[in-house]
Amino acid sequence: MDSSIPKAVGNPHDPDIDPLETAEWIEALDALIASEGAERATFLLRRLLQHARTRRVPLPHVLSTPYVNTIPLAEQPPYQGNLEIESRISALVRWNALAMVVRANRASGELGGHIASYASAADLFEVGFNHFFRAGERGDLVYFQPHSAPGVYARAYLEARLTEEHLDNYRRETEGKGLSSYCHPWLMPNFWQFPTGSMGLGPLFAIYQARFMRYLQHRGLVDSSARKVWAFVGDGEMDEPESLAGLSLAAREKLDNLVLVVNCNLQRLDGPVRGNGSIIQELEGAFRGAGWNVIKVIWSGEWDTLFAIDHEGVLQARMEQAVDGDYQMYSVSSGPEVRAHWNGTDERLADIMRHLSDEQIRGIKRGGHDQRKIFAAFERAMQSNGRPTAILIKTIKGYGMQGYEGSNVVHQKKNLSIDERQETARRLGIALSDEAIDRADFYRPAEDSEEIRYLNERRAALGGGWPRREVHCPPLTAPELGLFQEQLAGSGERT
Repeated sequence: MDSSIPKAVGNPHDPDIDPLETAEWIEALDALIASEGAERATFLLRRLLQHARTRRVPLPHVLSTPYVNTIPLAEQPPYQGNLEIESRISALVRWNALAMVVRANRASGELGGHIASYASAADLFEVGFNHFFRAGERGDLVYFQPHSAPGVYARAYLEARLTEEHLDNYRRETEGKGLSSYCHPWLMPNFWQFPTGSMGLGPLFAIYQARFMRYLQHRGLVDSSARKVWAFVGDGEMDEPESLAGLSLAAREKLDNLVLVVNCNLQRLDGPVRGNGSIIQELEGAFRGAGWNVIKVIWSGEWDTLFAIDHEGVLQARMEQAVDGDYQMYSVSSGPEVRAHWNGTDERLADIMRHLSDEQIRGIKRGGHDQRKIFAAFERAMQSNGRPTAILIKTIKGYGMQGYEGSNVVHQKKNLSIDERQETARRLGIALSDEAIDRADFYRPAEDSEEIRYLNERRAALGGGWPRREVHCPPLTAPELGLFQEQLAGSGERT
C-alpha cells in the first residue's frame, strides 16, 4: 500500500496507543484556555486544522458537538416567570387538548386528531406563549407544528378567545362554529397566521417569510428589525424534502430573524425516527453544515447534579453511545430495567447513578420538559448574530399520558379509557369530579383564579392573545395617469 496515502481517522473511542502524549496535548489546551481564553484556543485550533489540511491529514467530522446541552448550567439565565403557576397552566392546556380529541372521537370515530404530539411539545409552546411570542401589528410570526393544533386551541380557550362550543366542534367546521384540523388561515382567517400542512411546508415557508421581511427592511419599506419568525416542526417531519430545502439560503441571507425549533420526540407516525442512530446529532450536522447556529436542549436540570460528579466523562460517553432506540426503550421501562441497561458493566457509571433511586431514574426528564432549559435556549436565540438559529429539543412523545409515554402506538392514540383519563387527570392535578373526568369535560378555572390572571397578564405584556391573524391593508391612491405620459406616448412612429 502506498505510504503517501493517509490512513483513515479512527473515532475517539478507538484504543489510545500513547495515552501519555494524549494527556499532554489535552493539558496544554487546558492551560491555554485558562491563561488566554477560549477565543485564543479557537484561533489556534483553526490554524492547526488549516495546517493539517496542507499536510493531507484526514480530519474527523466536527459538525456535531457532544450529546449534551449547548448551554451549560453556568451560562443559564435566571427564569423570568413563576414556574409553579406556569406548570399548572400547562397541565390545564394538556387536559383540555386531550379532552377535545377524546370528545371528537367519541362523537365520530373517523374524526381523528392527535393527543401525543402536543403532549410532547406543550412546555415548548408554554414558554413561548408566556415569554417570547409577541402579538400585534409588529409582533412575531409563528409557524406551529400542525399536529399540535389541539393544544393551541386549548390555550385559546383558557384565554376566553374560544368557547366550549368551538372545542366541541373540533374538526367539524360547519356553520362557522368549529375548529379546523390543522393550522390554516383560509379555514380560520382570524386565528391562524400561516398554513403548516402538508408536512414539511412549515419550515420552508418560515425561511422565505423571514427572507421577505428582511427584503422589505433593507429597502426601507417596513421596519421589521425587532420581529422574529418562529417555526415549530417535528423531527420526523424533517425527513420531508421541503424541510431542509431552504437551509443554505437562510444562512446565506444571514436571517438571524429566524428561529426553527425541532421537537425531537424520536418518533414518527409509523415508528422511531432513527432507531439505530441519533436524529439530534444528524440534524445538528445538517444545520451547522449549512451555516446555522445550533442550540441543543437534551437533558433537564436533574442531570446537572450528575454531570457535576462525573469527573471522568463516563456519563457523557454513555449518552453518546446510546442510540435513539435505547432512549425510547427507557421511556417504557421500569427504573431497575433502565438502571441495568444504562449502567451495563461500568462500575464508574453505576457509582454515579447510585445517587438516584429507581423511581428517580424512571422519572428523570428530558430537556424539552424543563422550562428553565427551554427558556435559556429561546433567550439565546433572540440574540441576533448574523445567522439563523435551530433549536433541537429532546422530548417524550405523549408526555403525561398514563401508560403511553414513548410507546410505539401513542401517535395513533385518539381516545383514553375511563381509568386512563382518571389517572391522567390526577397526574395533571385537574380539579374536576370523577364524573366530569369520565365525560372528558373541559376545565377552565374561574376568571379571578391565579392561573387565569397570570396567563392574561403575561399575554397582555406581550401584546395580547395569541395566535391572532391581523390584516391591515390601507387603500392606496392610484397616481394620476398623466404621470405616465412619457411611457404611454411611445417613441416617434413606434407606439
